[in-house]
Parts: sequence; C-alpha cells; structure tokens
Amino acid sequence: MKIPEELHYTKDHEWIKIEGDEAIVGITDFAQGELGDIVYVEVESLDETLSAEAVFGTVEAVKTVSDLFMPLSGEVIAFNEDLEDTPELVNEDPYGKGWMIKIKLSDPAELENLLDAQAYSSLVTG
Repeated sequence: MKIPEELHYTKDHEWIKIEGDEAIVGITDFAQGELGDIVYVEVESLDETLSAEAVFGTVEAVKTVSDLFMPLSGEVIAFNEDLEDTPELVNEDPYGKGWMIKIKLSDPAELENLLDAQAYSSLVTG
C-alpha cells in the first residue's frame, strides 16, 4: 500500500495535492483496494461550490457504491474525464492518472484539518 509523503489525506480516504490555490483530489491506494474493481465514477458537482465533507460524487465498484467527500471547501473546477471511459485508472494509478477532481480552494486554513502521510498510515494500519 502506497501513501505518498507529499500528499494530504482525510479520514474518508481521499488524498489531496495542493497546487497554489487549487487542490487535486482522488481516493487512496487503501480505498481503491478495499473497494475492489472500480467500474464507474460519477461527479455531478462540476462548477459547484461545496463545503468540506459535502458529497461531490460517487465511486461504484463491482460490490458496492461509495460516496466521495470534499476534503476542503471550494469550487469543483475540473473532473478527470478519462475516468468516464476507463474508471479502472483509479485502481491502476490512484495517485496519478486516477485523480478525480480539481478544486479552487475557498479557505486554505482548512488544510490544518487534513492528515499527513504518517497520521493516515496510522489510521489505516491501526
């Protein structure tokens, strides 16, 4: 299980990469492993401004459907359209080609609420 040091994480298993006043969001290697084969990613919140912990979409695996939660408040400015045709990218490359959305941040101070790699590792390994 990979947990890149440079990323931030949530207790809901999203990862966040900060680039200036924007953030790239996806689900962690742990999450995709728990879900199994991902067959569909749905994001209907493009161009909407949502608060932290609001649902921004869903991910559907063979055996379950899970909500995706905003890690930070902001406007959803991009969706990874590659996932429409190849949702398995989330399984194959969760921290790269399997990214899900980009957010324009509303409140950068919310970063303090996120977990670092060490804290996330402790969460998932017990």
